Amino acid sequence: MRILVTNDDGIGAHSLECVVQWAKKLGEVEIFAPKVEQSAKSHAIELYKPFEVKKVEREDGLLAYSVDSTPADCVRIAVLGMKRKYDLVISGINNGFNIGLDILYSGTVSAALEAVLLGMKSIALSAYPDTYDEAMAHMDRIYDYMQKRDLFSLNPSYNINIPAEGGEIRITRQGGAFYSDDFEPLADAPTMYMPMGKCVYEYRADPTLDTDTVLYDKCISIMPLDYCRTENEVYKKLTQ
Repeated sequence: MRILVTNDDGIGAHSLECVVQWAKKLGEVEIFAPKVEQSAKSHAIELYKPFEVKKVEREDGLLAYSVDSTPADCVRIAVLGMKRKYDLVISGINNGFNIGLDILYSGTVSAALEAVLLGMKSIALSAYPDTYDEAMAHMDRIYDYMQKRDLFSLNPSYNINIPAEGGEIRITRQGGAFYSDDFEPLADAPTMYMPMGKCVYEYRADPTLDTDTVLYDKCISIMPLDYCRTENEVYKKLTQ
């Protein structure tokens, strides 16, 4: 199996290395990751200027490139630019959960969805900050769960959030809001505003939601991903 590993926290992130070391169990690993952190870039790509793609030498000899652009562009340059072919794309493991409505902003999730657009299977991995080693310790169990249930035959991409506690594995759906922002003007620059993140999660006592599964029940969430933005029920009503 040929595997592309990417992320949105940058090629130097310890979290990326955790994924690389685990993915080597599955097959041949290559790395295309952002030069610098690209969190919350969603599915942005570069259209109007060139960007640097620089080879990074590794002691283990794995092919690795630093990409001065977004997570989605990391996948695009590997496949469309350098004509590499992969059986699986793994994006992460992200510095923080990607659950609920936060998925819309996630560079980690968008890299996984870009892989689907280019005809590949993918998983997006996320964990609570600085618990990457603990989270990745559950990956053998998670991957075995996916293989035994042949999840990739049903959908090409999954968003996986792993609390350090592990817990049971649940198939989930997208929950509600997790984080939001207040905006505070800077005292010495009144036209400048700083976003100040805050948690707005509300427990709904619903184990089918990724938010409740991860944040309240401390269980592992596997959610099938889709890039379609059509509201199909409304579409059906409007076209009957």
